[in-house]
Amino acid sequence: MLGTAWVYMSNEINRAKGKEGIQSESDVQARIRIKDIAQQIGVSTATVSNVIHGKTEKISKRTVEKVQQTLEESGYIPNMAAVLLAQNSSKIVCVVLSDDVKYQNQMLKDPFVAALLNGLSKYLNEYGYFLMLKEEREVEKIVQYASMWNMAGLILIGYCKMDYDSLRNKMRIPFLVVDGYSEETKRYSDIGIDNEDGGYQAGNYLISMGHTKVMFLSDNDLSGDHERYMGMKRAFAEAGIPMEEGHFKLLPMDKKERLAYFQKLKKQTDRYSAAFCASDIYAIEFMNCCLDEGIHIPEEFSIMGFDDIPMAEYVRPRLTTIRQDLDKRAEMAVRMLDKLITHSASPYKEILPVSLVERESVKRLKVPLF
Repeated sequence: MLGTAWVYMSNEINRAKGKEGIQSESDVQARIRIKDIAQQIGVSTATVSNVIHGKTEKISKRTVEKVQQTLEESGYIPNMAAVLLAQNSSKIVCVVLSDDVKYQNQMLKDPFVAALLNGLSKYLNEYGYFLMLKEEREVEKIVQYASMWNMAGLILIGYCKMDYDSLRNKMRIPFLVVDGYSEETKRYSDIGIDNEDGGYQAGNYLISMGHTKVMFLSDNDLSGDHERYMGMKRAFAEAGIPMEEGHFKLLPMDKKERLAYFQKLKKQTDRYSAAFCASDIYAIEFMNCCLDEGIHIPEEFSIMGFDDIPMAEYVRPRLTTIRQDLDKRAEMAVRMLDKLITHSASPYKEILPVSLVERESVKRLKVPLF
């Protein structure tokens, strides 16, 4: 089983390849055959096949138009697996997601992932690519998929530098990584965001609102979350405000355990006036926990997140957060990958800016809590 795919490839793909290339579509097209089309307009089956496969250099424009018109009128649907394999590039781009344990086999339900995939789907379509989607924890299998489907390129999400380096050593197919957090981008392109500046903006905003006792919530102290935390620390250091000991709250990755941990955290809301969460999902989970226990947000406690997922605008109170433009990231990712595929461009790294979105979940304190 190859997993979820947003482009369906026929199971006939293996037997569609013969010694002389792609076999006649009559092998797999039961109702309307190339032979029928050719007889109807008085051309050879080879001519019809060449038009279908885009090999029209030696065919007159008039004949090409006639074949295309007849194909449309007849409702003929070619075996796309065979068509793609006949080309040097399949035009298939596979978005491969790391099946991380924190998602509990529900990564596609994550609002951040879903919003990013929505953008990737839109822009890959605009660039003329077919999108295939695969969740895979074992990076070694990615090499097999790439070869099996004759992929034009890959977009990888959620892996580590070691995985990217391993893949680059084993295949030549162009690929781009999202949030690679690596200074080494000579072998693959990387598109990220300015996480440190996002944390810095969040810290400065909370300080400007009178919050000097702030907890930071994350499930790790690595990569992007670490950069967000360091940005927040920089803002407090520049303001000359010491941070409370133990202000970094390490959340469990398991959702049930995390919700139980939130129950403990809400008891500390008298020591802190606000929480900066490394993601909107965690901010919303913590906010709901507080509200369930009668802690009013933001009247009694303030919460802000990071990402600006669609849900941030619909929860009540609406979530103040640091926004990353996921649609822009998707557009840039596809553009970068297309350059690698079509122009053999050199890999490069792109860091996109983030911005503060002020809504309703952070209260302005009249007297800062010192």
